[in-house]
Amino acid sequence: MLRLTNIKLDLNHQPQDLENAILTKLNIDQSQLVNFTVFKRGYDARKKNNIILMYTLDVETKCDEELLARFEKDQHVRVSPDTSYHFVAQAPETITKRPVVIGMGPCGLFAGLILAQMGFKPIILERGKEVRQRTKDTFGFWRKKILNTESNVQFGEGGAGTFSDGKLYSQVKDPKHYSRKVLNEFVDAGAPDEILYVSKPHIGTFKLVTMVERMRATITELGGEIRFEQRVDDIHFEELNDGSGKRKVVGLTLADGETIETDAIALAIGHSARDTFKMLHEKDVFIKSKPFSVGFRIEHEQSVIDEARFGKNAGHPILGAADYKLVHHCKNGRSVYSFCMCPGGTVVAAASEEGRVVTNGMSQYSRHERNANSAIVVGIDPKDYHPDGSTDDVLAGIEFQRRLEEQAYKLGGESYDAPCQLVGDFLAGRKSGEHGSVEPSYKPGVKYCDLSEALPDYAVEAIREALPAFERKIKGFSMAEATLTAVETRTSSPIQITRDKQTLQSLNTDGLFPAGEGAGYAGGILSAGIDGIKVAEAMALAMLEKTE
Repeated sequence: MLRLTNIKLDLNHQPQDLENAILTKLNIDQSQLVNFTVFKRGYDARKKNNIILMYTLDVETKCDEELLARFEKDQHVRVSPDTSYHFVAQAPETITKRPVVIGMGPCGLFAGLILAQMGFKPIILERGKEVRQRTKDTFGFWRKKILNTESNVQFGEGGAGTFSDGKLYSQVKDPKHYSRKVLNEFVDAGAPDEILYVSKPHIGTFKLVTMVERMRATITELGGEIRFEQRVDDIHFEELNDGSGKRKVVGLTLADGETIETDAIALAIGHSARDTFKMLHEKDVFIKSKPFSVGFRIEHEQSVIDEARFGKNAGHPILGAADYKLVHHCKNGRSVYSFCMCPGGTVVAAASEEGRVVTNGMSQYSRHERNANSAIVVGIDPKDYHPDGSTDDVLAGIEFQRRLEEQAYKLGGESYDAPCQLVGDFLAGRKSGEHGSVEPSYKPGVKYCDLSEALPDYAVEAIREALPAFERKIKGFSMAEATLTAVETRTSSPIQITRDKQTLQSLNTDGLFPAGEGAGYAGGILSAGIDGIKVAEAMALAMLEKTE
């Protein structure tokens, strides 16, 4: 099988043109072509009125070896890599202590699935509710301002990614093709086949709900146990007798007092499990501060973004709703960038603690809502957490986030409405009174104010510089009637639970496997799923080593 890359065709090409391109590239006739599949399809929109489709194809011919020799110096003709998944272990017939996965977001879901597929019968503990009940609680918050602190956008089956655009692309290095395993499992669970080949696949919340349920059923059919509304309040350790000063996991305690014995725990707790971070820190698990970003959600009419990105091709069915990715390096040394861009979506309330306002973005699979939204955020470093620049408190980033979320709650009228401002008013430094052509989509609602009070001065200064710079890349981006909604703080975890690069176990605690976005090793659904697979493999190998 051959892998052909950089096959370029017109946006409106005919189906037969793809086969013709293969025959032309390889200089063979049709009788020599056995079959082909599209591995990846992207587009080049740098010339918006002449958009080109870019294909990566897997091709089988009757003369593969001959063609490989002929195109030896052509980097765009190579052997197709093996992207199938290969299990690293198989559980013994009897398991004395079952592995435990804490958290059932994308990382915990895949850690549990892989462990189950290898026969280890994991116990998955999720502090929130199963996905459909969680969805009711979340929509209840958006409609009635009733916040359930254990069942919301952040906590519950499926994790924070359930209420998002469902983006399934990542820039992490993936030499073992774990991403393909993630995508294949999603397709098996009901995702559209196109996520296997489009360059920027996404699913959307409603499809994700059903998929998560099907994956849960697979885990239980394989002997796994999934327990909802089971918050872990303590983890138990014993000192090792090898003189290393390290300790090992021996079990945990749930919020209701129940204890579970185990010697292998995956910590897939997500970036908002602040009480769990505190417990781990108090138990002397190695944790360090890490950078993250804060800012606003910006909204434009989707048609503005489509026209700016695609020109006369706006609305083309292959292109769909346009997205963007922007970055600007400011004079004050800060970087401002777009994050979690949601075409044809909505801005949603993502608070998980009372008296605080947090925003996020969400799209359905169709991406047919009127507005486009994205976070516009400023990089924050641990030295920013305290005025004196102290970095002694590794949890200081959490308190930094909380202060901004509490301020947003006050600016919004202390009712879970979000503070909002028109871009034109924000740039001019004046308070907004009402929306213009771009109606804010945030639910429960918004209160117009001066957002210069919502972020530190250096962040406000940086965003004010960045918006006109982004206008030069996307016409209409800094239009006066675009809206900003505050505050976006949960871009990534403010801490990293450090782990050994080989064993993936905590640096000072055997049997504790920090995983996913909350532990500082992922940044989205796909990368979290990949990390879940890696951790499941590491757990399996560690457990087998103990049985030898």
